[in-house]
Amino acid sequence: MSQSPSSAGHGAPLHRLLLQAADAVQGVREGRSLTDLLARMPAELRPGAQALAFTALRRLGSAEAARQQLAPKAPPPRVDALLLTALALLWPDADPAGAPMYADHTLVDQAVNAAKQRAPASAAFVNAVLRRFLREREALVAVAERSPLGAFNHPAWWIEKLKQDWPAQWQAILAANNRPPPMTLRVHAQRATAADYVERLAALGIAARATGAPTPQAVVLDKPMPVSALPGFAEGLVSVQDAAAQLAAPLVVGAGLRPGARVLDACAAPGGKTAHLLELQPDLQLTALDADAQRLTRVQDNLNRLGQKATLKAADARQTAAWWDGQPFDAILLDAPCSASGIVRRHPDVRWLRRPDDITALARIQAELLDALWPLLAPGGRLVYATCSVFRAEGQAQLDAFLQRQADAKSHAVPGITGHLLPLADNGNAVASPDGFFYALLTKR
Repeated sequence: MSQSPSSAGHGAPLHRLLLQAADAVQGVREGRSLTDLLARMPAELRPGAQALAFTALRRLGSAEAARQQLAPKAPPPRVDALLLTALALLWPDADPAGAPMYADHTLVDQAVNAAKQRAPASAAFVNAVLRRFLREREALVAVAERSPLGAFNHPAWWIEKLKQDWPAQWQAILAANNRPPPMTLRVHAQRATAADYVERLAALGIAARATGAPTPQAVVLDKPMPVSALPGFAEGLVSVQDAAAQLAAPLVVGAGLRPGARVLDACAAPGGKTAHLLELQPDLQLTALDADAQRLTRVQDNLNRLGQKATLKAADARQTAAWWDGQPFDAILLDAPCSASGIVRRHPDVRWLRRPDDITALARIQAELLDALWPLLAPGGRLVYATCSVFRAEGQAQLDAFLQRQADAKSHAVPGITGHLLPLADNGNAVASPDGFFYALLTKR
């Protein structure tokens, strides 16, 4: 379906959105987070530019492989970013469930308009490159997809690491990463069932389904929508949280902790799991800790919307002397800093921002956190270790090494929950799959 130069549903001219999206792509190539870049965009342009930037980053490897054929000598960085964004949007089957699709001639015309504003001397070059791509698209795509970068849209080292860790599933993981994720909600366990909320949505003409066990409060929408349009969101009836992330809190609470149990959420921001813990057991004495004081404001915002209370502390969890009161915890949730390799479909910039040595550095931090927090757990208590990573170094290998170091730790397998959960594309459809996560349930003997 083609759209006019005024972006479908977004109201802004396409050339303005292309400029914003290209700036975001260039920012990511310079090592900046897409989340931060989007936050700095004009509010009226952000939704449309985000949709274009997500598509561009999911197809950035293909676009780079094509641009190298069309223009072996790269143009200036900001012109190159505009060119790559346009090439990604012109790619066959670029993002069928993501950004609005535009007619080829519209995209080229608006990209040239954007170039005239950004770098007038480069407008004719941009026009020539894009028109040649359209004329020779089939052949250029075929050549681009002969390289791992062009075929899979991930850095070569990332592809090799997945091949080593998941020799049977690596291609399905990469395919899932290049598809838009589902929008999944968590229904407040004290206020409604997932089935109740699905009925409420249906009455408003919103198609959704309840996932059932092992995420009984999860509801998946057929189509993403603004949270402001969700009935009961402002009142705390529902929150946005992927099904895989919804497994953490039930693992921590188990069959139920003692009334008033002391619980630590050690790396709490942005607070989804913190809130879920209190939804499952409102009487917990919960401490939400995070090293980033600014990110803790998001935790507080979440708690305020849901009418919940917790003790928030800004501190490095490893520096226990600076924040711990000496009283042991009955349960600890360690959702540790990680590569985010399991949530690439939600954060398409992650693959381009990470470097191979980041995994080693993050694994070291994870081990330090585990060793620092384990003495704070009461005998008989439970610690849940979680990462949103598909790399074994941050999951099973981390757990195995910890069990070697801690003789009083016992690992418990929970079928379908603990271990590595992989985002897998089934015939190109990632909607049926949750995000990639690793979970370990440990108890202290």
